Amino acid sequence: MQPPSRVSVIDDDESVRVASSSLLRSLGWEVSLYPSAESFFDADPLDGLACVITDLNMPGMSGLQLQQRLRALKPRVPVMFITAFASDAARRQAIDGGAVCFLSKPVDGGAVADCLERIKEGFLKG
Repeated sequence: MQPPSRVSVIDDDESVRVASSSLLRSLGWEVSLYPSAESFFDADPLDGLACVITDLNMPGMSGLQLQQRLRALKPRVPVMFITAFASDAARRQAIDGGAVCFLSKPVDGGAVADCLERIKEGFLKG
C-alpha cells in the first residue's frame, strides 16, 4: 500500500509557505498551503494527508490548538512543528500531544527531509 503523498503547510508567513512548498516539492511531495489553521480546516480534505507542518504561533487558532483538533478528527495524521518560538514548554506540549518533530526556524531542509522520511517509514510499517 502506498503511503499518502500530500503534505499541508499551515503558516501565517507567506514566505515560509512558499519556501516550504519549494522544499517539499523537490522532495517529491504534493503540497497544500494555508495561511491559517481555520483555512486549513475549512478547505483541506483530511483523507490522503501524509502530514501537517504548522507554525506554533499564528493569529486565530494556534498550532497547538490545530494539533488538538486534528487529533480529534484524524488521530493518525502526523504533525510537525516548525517555529521561531521554540520554548521548552511549547516543545513538551507539542511532543506530548503526539508531534513527530519540533524544529526551530530557520529550519534546515535536511531536518525536514529526515522527519518526513520517518513519517513515510511509519506508514509503510503500518
